[in-house]
Amino acid sequence: MPNANRGAVGFNSNEFEQEYDRPSKSELKRQMTALQKLGEELIAEPRDRVKRVPMPEDVREAILECQQIKDHEGRRRQTQYVGKKMRTLDEDEIAAIQKMLDSWKGASKSETAALHAIERKRDKLLTDDKALTQLLAENPQLEAQHLRTLIRNARKEQAENKPPKAYREIFQILKSLQAPAAQSQDANDEDDNGEQQS
Repeated sequence: MPNANRGAVGFNSNEFEQEYDRPSKSELKRQMTALQKLGEELIAEPRDRVKRVPMPEDVREAILECQQIKDHEGRRRQTQYVGKKMRTLDEDEIAAIQKMLDSWKGASKSETAALHAIERKRDKLLTDDKALTQLLAENPQLEAQHLRTLIRNARKEQAENKPPKAYREIFQILKSLQAPAAQSQDANDEDDNGEQQS
């Protein structure tokens, strides 16, 4: 007589598999770790930035309190508490926080790139006399004599390993030229957005 439990007779192999509606323990652990890291990123930000992030007041207070703790063990415990508070947020709140952190990272990258561009322009002024002629042509409001003196002094500072006073002043002048350009670019962006909406 054949065994009823063997083969395909009256038994499906997936018949006893359980259906899970909730995430696995590993997935929950990954989510908790991600929220913990998000909380740590917020703790690392300056206080005035944290105060602008859209989040419940109790979470903000936990983060601000953690920033004040200097004791290593106390800070570790408070960081864990921040992670616990972060797990109480819903998906929309988490997305808003992440979006704000990402925008800060993008802004700081563009600021860094702008500063590097100014440094390259300053170095070109010190190595190439034609760069000054071009700069004065683009910005007639600049005092040519003052700039020539600064460039001469900056070259002398570098040659004699002196503190870079003139070198820094050239940077500040170039940076002040960038500021109005950035403001007009922002205004143009707003105008473009306004035209597209109407």
